Formats: sequence, structure tokens, C-alpha cells
Amino acid sequence: MHHETVSTGGSGFDWKGLGYLVSIASVFLLGAVAWPKDGEPSWYLPVLLAGMTSSIIGMACRYKAHLDQQRELKRTKAEARSS
Repeated sequence: MHHETVSTGGSGFDWKGLGYLVSIASVFLLGAVAWPKDGEPSWYLPVLLAGMTSSIIGMACRYKAHLDQQRELKRTKAEARSS
């Protein structure tokens, strides 16, 4: 039976996780700049907060999918070694 090696490029550091943290920080920075000023419509604040929140939730979902994929690769790799 032919076995293929799966490489995850394991540098040990989770660059994708760092990227998501940087993106989350940018959401807060951009939100601070876009914060409604006096005299702007009252709907600006809830829409801004909803946009910031949905962006962060989306990044968290993508990062969870990344972690799930990494766990699956490790599990598959372990199964291949034990066969």
C-alpha cells in the first residue's frame, strides 16, 4: 500500500491566528475612527457596532475552521503512521 506524507508546514507558530488577531485589532481601530459624532443620525451607532461585531464573529468562525482542519490533519497523519 502506498502512503503519502502530509506536511502542515509546521513552523510551530500560528501565523493565521496572529493574522486574525491583527484583523480584530483593525476592526476596533477603524470603529474608533468611524464612531458617530454629535449630530449624526441615531442609526449610525447600532449599525457600526453590528458591523464590527459581525466582522469579529466571522474571523472567529474562520479561525475555528482552521483549528478544526489542523486537528483533522494531525489525526489523519497519526492514523497513517499507525497503519
